[in-house]
Amino acid sequence: MIQRRASLSEPETEIALGFHALSEPIRLQVLEHLKIQELCVCDLCDRLELSPSKLSFHLKTLRQAGLVQSRQQGRWVYYSLNIPQFQILEGYLNQYRSLDAIRPAQPCSP
Repeated sequence: MIQRRASLSEPETEIALGFHALSEPIRLQVLEHLKIQELCVCDLCDRLELSPSKLSFHLKTLRQAGLVQSRQQGRWVYYSLNIPQFQILEGYLNQYRSLDAIRPAQPCSP
């Protein structure tokens, strides 16, 4: 029997998008640079030695996950961390810190 996967609620989708965004080393490098200061695309391209198109793909994923925010000033777009979204992911993970030993499964009945 094939079971259908239950659709995710909005908070679950938000968590899943966040962890997906964190699963790529280039995106982690972007976040490392943004921990220090807000940066424009050209500065991020220089620091990461990436083409604008490749960086754009990763920034889009980070924006969709809510991990970074952007603002336009003139013709430049600046990116910064969206700290509240990191706090949501941290809160999700903290739920698992307080777990006691997991109970073993009950034997299946025929």
